[in-house]
Formats: sequence, C-alpha cells, structure tokens
Amino acid sequence: MATCYGLSMCLWPKPKTPPSFTNLSSPLFPLPSLPHRKPDTISLSSSSSASMDSALSNEVAQDFSPFLKIYKDGRVERLSGTDVVPTSLDPQTGVECKDAVISAETGVSARLYIPKTKITTNSTKLPLLIYYHGGGFCMGSPFCAYYHNYLTTLVAEANVVAVSVDYRKAPENPLPLGYDDSWAALGWVQSHIEGQGPEEWLNSYADFERVFFAGDSAGANIAHHMAVRLGHEGLVGVNLKGIILVHPYFWGSEPIEGETDVVENRARAEAIWRFAYPTTSGADDLLINPGKDPKLSKLGAERVLVCVAEQDALRQRGWYYSDLLRKSEWGGNVEVVESKEEDHVFHLNNPVGDNAVALLMKIASFLNQDI
Repeated sequence: MATCYGLSMCLWPKPKTPPSFTNLSSPLFPLPSLPHRKPDTISLSSSSSASMDSALSNEVAQDFSPFLKIYKDGRVERLSGTDVVPTSLDPQTGVECKDAVISAETGVSARLYIPKTKITTNSTKLPLLIYYHGGGFCMGSPFCAYYHNYLTTLVAEANVVAVSVDYRKAPENPLPLGYDDSWAALGWVQSHIEGQGPEEWLNSYADFERVFFAGDSAGANIAHHMAVRLGHEGLVGVNLKGIILVHPYFWGSEPIEGETDVVENRARAEAIWRFAYPTTSGADDLLINPGKDPKLSKLGAERVLVCVAEQDALRQRGWYYSDLLRKSEWGGNVEVVESKEEDHVFHLNNPVGDNAVALLMKIASFLNQDI
C-alpha cells in the first residue's frame, strides 16, 4: 500500500476491530519517514510537568504513530515532519526564501519565496500564490523539507511569488482556529497592496491583480474555504484569479457514487475530522462537506483547478466538488485533472516521477494562463 504524507485519506483495508473516535491505534492516514531532528513535544495542560506523576506523563492516551502521540498528561509529541529547512537562495532553481511573522500574538507565520534570478528590476510584478499545506490539520509546516522543496520547485517553474502559511494545528489548537489563522494571513498579505506592508518582497514583486490560493489535502480544503469567504466578505485590493485544490480533503456522511461504503472505513475517515475539530457537527459540517454549504456559489475565484489521483480514496470527492460548482450559480470555470495509477499526494512522496512532473507543469500553466 502506498504511503502518503499529511494524515491523508489512504483508506486501509477493513480493520479487524471497529475504530474508536477516542483511540485510533493504527492511523488512517500513513506518512512516509520524514527527516527530522527531534520530536516536537507540546503540552496541552496548564500544569507544570514537574508536578505531574511520572507514570501518568509516560502513559499514551492516543497513538497515531508514526505521526504523533498524545499522552494522558496532555502532552502532544509529533514524531515526523518537524524538521526545519533553513532559508536560503537555492543555487539550482534561483529561488530565494525568507520567513515572516504574521501575528506575534498567535504565532502564525509564513515562508515567502521569490524567483530571485528571474527578477530583473524592482518594477517586476509576478502572480502571487498563497499556499496552505496539508497534514490533516495536525501535521506539517511550510518549513519542513516536503513543503519547502515543493514550493521552491513550483515557484521556479511558474515564476511566481509565494506565501506558504503556517497556521496553528490541532489538537493543541482545534479547528476552526486553522481557518481563522488562514484568513488572518490573507489580511496580512492584503496590507501590502499599496506597497507599504512589512515585507518588501510583497511590496515590490507581488501582483495583487493575479492572486491564487492553493493547497493539498487539508490545505486544499482550507484554500477552498478562503476563496468562499473572500467571495462572501470581500478582500479589498485582492483579485483572486483562481484556486488549485490538490487531492482535497472533503467528506460526507453518505457515500457518493464510486466511493467506499464500508462502515468501518467511513467511520475512520470521519474520526480524523472529529479529532481535528472536536466540536464539529460531524461529516456533514459545511467545512468538510461543501455540498452542505449554502455559500458555495459565492466562491470568489474565476477559475478552479481540481487535481485528483486515480487510487486516492478522496478521488470521488474531488469530482463531486467540481460537479457541485458546475451546478451552482457560481459561473466560473472548473477543470479536473486526474493522475492515473497514483495515490494521495503522490507528487510529494515522489516529486521527480513522471506524473508528479506532469502535475507540476499543469499547475504552473494554470498560474500563468492569463499572462
């Protein structure tokens, strides 16, 4: 079975024992081994660890290995994807990156990218890509090798400016905080439209008439909702040309055509959502099931590219989403591209594979369609 990054929707075979919403001993969304320095351990408890009983502090409440473990004393230990790639000018692509703090209060930050060797003057304006990483709302960051390397390659190929958002993650910061952080990041980006924002790269090089949102898996879910919110509430000065949803994490209580109807598998899929969003109404929450969202037609982009993979358990949800848009009063153009014989986020697991390169070229073409 293929492994997938980001607590993705690679449904395992029918489990031998029914899944539990409180203790999923084997994860639904497997990760490959990622380079990392030291497990990221964070406490959810306000009590000092010194005062806790040592036996309790070492007792595991939920084991999502090889992703994370939650201990009974409230600690969260992330086991993968905690590596941090330093900022630099990449000699192979000519892409330079830097980090920025969006909110000191919440800790929300971002990694910015520019194709430095292709920028010749300060008057150069390039399309602006806002990217939201995947990871089941619980894992990953713009700074780990997976996403840093992918964004570097995409920025070089598409010749765009990119902002990769580091929203707060569950379970320490349960949803909907990740959505709130992602919207706050857009407000921070908007502060640069007059050329007087805190980041000179955005002031000098970002074309706010050509803005795109993108993401994979849970990040694609976020990108969709940011586009809906922009269309409903507006974001003055930001012209959203399109969104790119790669293997989007959408779900629903009822199976759609071609989707698994195995009760255990569907329960496990919903369990991941409930883990990230404990107060959700369930699998038909409009944040996970766009078919239940009365604001769907308000999506504020002109074009949508949905990328699906033939062997991905979320494949049908991507097609279903495109059908929902076409049947709504949205009025834009939606395109679906399917990668044959591939699984969820395969392009991150094997970025040099033929299908991954083809997908990268398709996304780059979508970003430059109006140039």
